Amino acid sequence: MDMRRLSAASPMYKTGLPDFSRSSRTPFAYQLCSAFALCSDSRLQLLELKAEIMDILIRSALVQDGQPPLDIGIKEGVIYELAPRIDDPALQVLDAAGRATIPGLIEPHIHLDKALLESRLANRSGTLEEAIRVTGILKRKQEYKDVLDRSRQVLDMAVRNGTVAMRCHPDVDTIQGLIGVETLVHLRKEYAQLIDLQIVAFPQEGILKSPGTLQLMTEAIEMGADLVGGCPYSELSWEDSKAHIDTVFRLAQKFGRDIDLHADFADSTADQRFAAAAYIAQKTIDTGYHGRVTLGHLTSLGALQADEAGPVIDLLGKAKINVVTLPATDVYLSGAKEPVHPRRGLTPIRALREAGINVAYSSNNIRNAFTPFGTADPLQIGWLLAHVAQLGSPDDRNYVLEMCTHAAARVLGISDRYGVAIGKQADLVMLDTYQVGDAFLDLPVRRWVIKRGRVTVEARHTCTIYRTPQKEAAV
Repeated sequence: MDMRRLSAASPMYKTGLPDFSRSSRTPFAYQLCSAFALCSDSRLQLLELKAEIMDILIRSALVQDGQPPLDIGIKEGVIYELAPRIDDPALQVLDAAGRATIPGLIEPHIHLDKALLESRLANRSGTLEEAIRVTGILKRKQEYKDVLDRSRQVLDMAVRNGTVAMRCHPDVDTIQGLIGVETLVHLRKEYAQLIDLQIVAFPQEGILKSPGTLQLMTEAIEMGADLVGGCPYSELSWEDSKAHIDTVFRLAQKFGRDIDLHADFADSTADQRFAAAAYIAQKTIDTGYHGRVTLGHLTSLGALQADEAGPVIDLLGKAKINVVTLPATDVYLSGAKEPVHPRRGLTPIRALREAGINVAYSSNNIRNAFTPFGTADPLQIGWLLAHVAQLGSPDDRNYVLEMCTHAAARVLGISDRYGVAIGKQADLVMLDTYQVGDAFLDLPVRRWVIKRGRVTVEARHTCTIYRTPQKEAAV
């Protein structure tokens, strides 16, 4: 209520309350109703004023190269306003000072339950076969608390690096049971204010080859897994691989879940188990699962000649299948047995891009037998990918950044609420660099990270170059 509207004769001018004295000519009941009306009006105006107060106001954020910086207003977890200048009050003001501001980063494919195991038992040969063998040994020793602690370490890395969403692939098999799913269900609640976690029931050891796994996958979904995973090349024959794929689709249809498969992780398609992409794409079309299937790795597709790969890529496009390349693992393990001209071991990103297929990338593994390196940093993985896939032009670098933001959001199915636009969920990263296109040139500090309209990370990097000896400088 605006006190300036009240005259000196008003009984509320000085006290803010009506005059309830017996000498008043106005009936008491009328004055009481007037009091409540005025108080209600006051509360309404206070609520309106509060509604105009934003939670966070970001000053001068560079959202798009070549365009002037914008102010970003955030309220109730979403982007409320984008404008050259916002004058509304805010509870917290961050001065981006022209820094690049992008949507939160996304890891669409990662294994937390197997992270940080490299120091316990290393992969000496650097081959996929030894990675699987070593991991099988370590999985038999998995303990709930240890998996929980290692997963937390990786999640903290990811949060610090600006990751706001992650799709996790815990092993579901008769070796470690459901320990990976159980820990992630716990962590999904624990980290809910920091990062969104999706859980895939992933049968690393196969389904037909490992009796009892299908029942465990069902239990994983009932426990809280979001997607049905698969690993058809883990089976012993191509016929079993096809049956594996069919089983995954039946389970997904039963529970109404999307599908995320490991597929075709090999140096060639000589073994049909590692050339399953076309079968999966046709199955996707036949079941009406267009846009609901994701394939990780897909490296053997890169070993084909263009005329051989073309029909497979066309089928992937018709099925609207997402592809997630995993460069740290794929490059590290591929070509280990080729003494001359070893291949790069990537899925054919350029051909997939030209075909209009949604392609993202992810870390996959962090410091284990499959990938001995890693800090759960999508920008670091993108930097690696840009080198090995020769995606170095400004346009290519923008595409690589798209792969770990908007393309990854499409993989996770969250595009409707993702991005730097009014009405989108306020998941943002302010980079300590002044061009969006320089993200992979500078690998900058994540100055601020915002998750659902709350600052979750603040970081600074200081460095001083002493150009003259300090004794001379003192003089």
